[in-house]
Amino acid sequence: MDSFNVQALSHPTNEMEVVTDAQMRKTSVVSMSEKPAVQERVWGFAARVDSSVTIEEYMYWAKIEREMEAEEEKRLRAEKGKYPLANLIKGKLNKESQEAQKAEKEQRAMALQIVTEAEPQDPYKVTNAEWRLAARALRTASWGQMFFLITTDILGWSGAPFVFASVGYGSGVALYIICGIFASFSGWAIWKVFLDLDSSRYPMMSFGDPFFRLFGWKARHFINVAQSLQQFLTVAVLILSKSFNISQLASNDICFSGVMIIVMVIGMIFGLIRSLKKIGWLSNAAVWMNITNFVIIMVAAAAFKPYYPAVTKSTPIKTIEPIHVFGGTPPAQFQQQSLGFSSQFNAVNTMVYSYAGALLFVAFLAEMRNPMDFWKGLFCAQAFICVMYLLFGVFVYSFYGQYSANNIDNVIQPFALQSVGNVFTLLTGFIAVFMYFNIGMKTVYLEVFQQTFNFPPITTKKGKIMWYCLGPCYWILAFLFAAAVPNLNGIVSLVGAVFMINFTYSFPGMLYLGWSLQKAAALPGEGFNPATRETIRHDSGMK
Repeated sequence: MDSFNVQALSHPTNEMEVVTDAQMRKTSVVSMSEKPAVQERVWGFAARVDSSVTIEEYMYWAKIEREMEAEEEKRLRAEKGKYPLANLIKGKLNKESQEAQKAEKEQRAMALQIVTEAEPQDPYKVTNAEWRLAARALRTASWGQMFFLITTDILGWSGAPFVFASVGYGSGVALYIICGIFASFSGWAIWKVFLDLDSSRYPMMSFGDPFFRLFGWKARHFINVAQSLQQFLTVAVLILSKSFNISQLASNDICFSGVMIIVMVIGMIFGLIRSLKKIGWLSNAAVWMNITNFVIIMVAAAAFKPYYPAVTKSTPIKTIEPIHVFGGTPPAQFQQQSLGFSSQFNAVNTMVYSYAGALLFVAFLAEMRNPMDFWKGLFCAQAFICVMYLLFGVFVYSFYGQYSANNIDNVIQPFALQSVGNVFTLLTGFIAVFMYFNIGMKTVYLEVFQQTFNFPPITTKKGKIMWYCLGPCYWILAFLFAAAVPNLNGIVSLVGAVFMINFTYSFPGMLYLGWSLQKAAALPGEGFNPATRETIRHDSGMK
């Protein structure tokens, strides 16, 4: 964008904000020979999928947004000082500071009310300043919270020993590191695209939004359908797996269907939460619960023999033999699943599932106060996840060998430690369920109900009511699907192979390639002119 011949970055004046609906919906792409016409567009959630907005305009407003965020972040750091924690505690005790925070919250609430009441019926009465203030009120998460949200999404940590039992030390270490590097690159690619296309004027809310802005409607619809289906299946899988945890804690003495209903009801209650920030403390707790569970299982593995029936009753390994570990691929008699390439494929699939989560990154970024800092949370989280997988997987496999089952909680002894591990697995799994439901339901609401059936925006009072009504329906459908699934491992493999490998590794690369081509295709003199509201292009189409 630096090569574009546009005016200096500036916000529109009040006079430019009053235009007709027809002018707003008119495309902004013009040739050099056409007479410029001053145009102003609708902004906000109603404008995020306006097909008449060009990528140059998205980039222009995104550049302004990033500069304003940088200024706000500097001001915030100056207010917090060198010791933000101490100043935070001091602010809570200081009456003047409390009154200032209260006044700021009231100002943001008023702006948010103005915007939500005007959109989408009459968005033109809302000034750009009012909309941005309201939009910023919805973006409050920090990069530290992103770290905990990303690390909460460790869905496959318990399968790490099983991966090493299937492929051996060498391949296991290499594959975990390689997959971690590529998963980090995918997150970085999504972050770069988000920074260049998102703004308060044209916000991005879901994984399909950047595809729409780079590739068009068809790509967005495909991504949204795939994302909604993948998140729905993930919620169903987690409902089923958490029901197994509860059943095992009760020694299988209670009705499994009843347990699933309990899990569904708990999900409905927590489904009332609409903001990821409100479950930030849960994601923080989930990280420490995962670490505690790691330690419990590692201590049990070092001190006690494995509970052999957990493996011999459900895998091809039927005899109790001395523990064996291998640097390369273990022989067939030590494989827990089908023999040959398929056993290694299942192990790699488990590894892919463990790094999944990139499809949530756009939603995470949409709630950040300063998205420029996302890379800190991303790389810290991915490094932490990779180290935990390697440490946990290698350690447990060294003691359990071929008996390192996928459901490692059920292999440890004594039963008391097994029960504690299942409790932690249950709690962290519930947090993951809430997070996936939150993102999945938002995607369905924004892309299906709000856009197709003209439901009210989720920020309005009517939108909140509809959220509370549709949430239970989502959980009931997930419960019915989970109840109909005969094989948990089969559906996990399906979700990993069809959805997660693409959302984690393929689709982010496509986004980055499309974004890079669009920027590289810009010619001198092209770009968005904020004074005339027009986009000038010297060429177009596939070159």
